[in-house]
Amino acid sequence: MIEFRLDSRSGVPTYLQLVHQVRQALRLGILQPGDQLPTVKEVVAKLAINPNTVLKAYRELDREGLVDGRRGQGTFVSTAVTASEPGNFEALRTALVKWIERARGTGLDEESIHALVAAALQAAFFEEAA
Repeated sequence: MIEFRLDSRSGVPTYLQLVHQVRQALRLGILQPGDQLPTVKEVVAKLAINPNTVLKAYRELDREGLVDGRRGQGTFVSTAVTASEPGNFEALRTALVKWIERARGTGLDEESIHALVAAALQAAFFEEAA
């Protein structure tokens, strides 16, 4: 099951942080069709947020066709969106963690690493599209 976390410094609305985390878990194969998301009550208790925030996130995921809300039962993943075998992720994650450690060793802070990764992603996908 997914465990939500919030970053109050991100500037991203709370409900969107929850949506992004579910999307990420789907892409990484952590969540599979049929898996149940935490109940609104569980999320509210863990994160100390308004229930309407959780409901808004779950409605957005439902609108996108990623989950199905079942009245009285909960919210369940309805589709898989992983683009690769989940086993591939661990090797890639390990290599990425090592790269991040190297980047930190050169003096880059978290924001600089984010900027570098974003630039590399843009370049890779821009070249791919061209």
